Amino acid sequence: MIGMPSYHAIAAMVVTIAMFVAFARGRMSIEIISLLTIAVIAVGLYFFPLEGQSPTDGLAIAFGGFGHYALITICALMILGRGLIVTGALDPAARLLERVFKFNLQLGLLISLALAFFLSMFVNNTPVLVLLIPIFVTLAARGAMPASKTLMPLNAASLIGGLATTIGTSTNILVVSIAVDLGMPMMSVFHFTPIVLAAAIVALPYLWLVMPKMLDDNRVELTHEQRRFFTRLRVTENSLLNGRELAQIAPRLPSGIEFHDVKPGLFRPGQRIKVSGTHDAIEEAIAVMRGEAAPGWVLERIQRKHGETGEDIQVVEMTVTADSRLNSRTLPTSGIADLYGVAVVGIHRPDTLIGQKDEFSDVGDIRIREGDVLLVMGLQQDLEAFASGDSLLQLEGRRELPRRSKAWLAAAIMAGSVALASFGLVPIAIAALAGAILMFVTGCVKFDRVGRALSAQVIVLVAASISIGRIIDESGAAMWLGEGLSVGLQYLSPALVLAAIMVFVTVLTNFASNATAATVGTPIAFAIAAQLGLPPEPLVLAVLFGCNLSYATPIAYQTNMLIMAEGSYDFGDYVKTGVPLVAIMVTALSVGLVLTYGL
Repeated sequence: MIGMPSYHAIAAMVVTIAMFVAFARGRMSIEIISLLTIAVIAVGLYFFPLEGQSPTDGLAIAFGGFGHYALITICALMILGRGLIVTGALDPAARLLERVFKFNLQLGLLISLALAFFLSMFVNNTPVLVLLIPIFVTLAARGAMPASKTLMPLNAASLIGGLATTIGTSTNILVVSIAVDLGMPMMSVFHFTPIVLAAAIVALPYLWLVMPKMLDDNRVELTHEQRRFFTRLRVTENSLLNGRELAQIAPRLPSGIEFHDVKPGLFRPGQRIKVSGTHDAIEEAIAVMRGEAAPGWVLERIQRKHGETGEDIQVVEMTVTADSRLNSRTLPTSGIADLYGVAVVGIHRPDTLIGQKDEFSDVGDIRIREGDVLLVMGLQQDLEAFASGDSLLQLEGRRELPRRSKAWLAAAIMAGSVALASFGLVPIAIAALAGAILMFVTGCVKFDRVGRALSAQVIVLVAASISIGRIIDESGAAMWLGEGLSVGLQYLSPALVLAAIMVFVTVLTNFASNATAATVGTPIAFAIAAQLGLPPEPLVLAVLFGCNLSYATPIAYQTNMLIMAEGSYDFGDYVKTGVPLVAIMVTALSVGLVLTYGL
């Protein structure tokens, strides 16, 4: 018989369940629920402190998450990922995967899942996800599968990969270390890999074919993405177009780009090619083909000023108003580049068909009229002067061009941070912080733009989950649940014992923390093995596996929170996709343990 839990343990379980129910109902935002949870813990422990603690110790438990290394690590990793995006460092990798996705979406996703799985077997899955997230966000912007349909399966694949070796996650190392201290022989790196590989094969169809269909397309459709701009692309000496035919470069172009009136034969320097596409597609086409969509001298002037001031080059959509002096003028006669130092790289005319040659026979000769939308490149101050001076209305299509001159630097910083963490030279928190600092110092990420990299929702959610984990542990709730489990298992078969231990640790890890689940579950597994006369190793592996089945809530593991903002996920997305995956993995891993150890 086990005794009644303390009132602190009861309160901790009630608060945890209430938080889960509030998340699942979705009537309040995640930020509000998280802050209310922290407030309840703080007030409760101040007036009813834990045994042997003062009221201020309770405040440390409630608010300690905001200074916890896990939260600092997640924020630093977000900044590293932002650095890769704003410098375009991952564009080559994104283009390579984009070709695969263009060939076949399902094949592209399958290859991506396999890549995430195998990398996570040897490299901590957190830096693996940090590398993959920006790539798939970029792919989604280029018309591949939405990030909301790819990031959740990728995260799950990386978690399963980390489960496959003793060095795959820090939790695996912790469980093995505790087991060795309790008298079990040391496990080799691939000791239980065959069991996990078999379970992964069982889970793969769900990750690949089912999970993406369960997730909504969370892309935000913006009207400016639907506008098609016409431009004249100039072939330069170092352009990808130089010396090639259209058919040779077509596979490398983004979706939505169209060429018009292209004559047969090879492209030559100085040739101007009429192109149309969306804002995103034109930017990508210019980057891929290394062509010029405006006179070279004005582009060089913009680049020179960018180098002198350090300001970002922006591309803005502007509408021509009735009062604009540009009405009835052409681009060459407008003097825009001379007057303002900006470049018009495309023109959109509402309700004009592509085939109306009288309207768009030559982009440079078009007479601008009221309602036309100009795609303008330049520095912010110059763009504002142009909009004000020529009576133009700036639209929502503003975006910064990648700082490609720093792409190699951002990639090197990320590679260094990943290497330091992966080989255990320094803790991942230190590696990520050092990388984030270098991103700031080198200008890859600017201090005034750091807010775009961080998610307030993720920050308060991480802080709340850390507080919940500590109160579940320090109140004795986790230990009481474990003792109750050990009493009930004596009546079950060995196979069901393994499954029950795995389910218990899985629940614990999804609501408390991996470390709590490991430190509580491993000694319990040894005690149950002695009580039931079973070998301890399969029960310890059930604990290790359960600690890694953290798919069902966003607070279960830090990578779950990393993908939350980028995939625009809510709490329900984790539950509806994670619970079936937990059931599949628990079943497959339990069967694998039974067959391997002959139970």
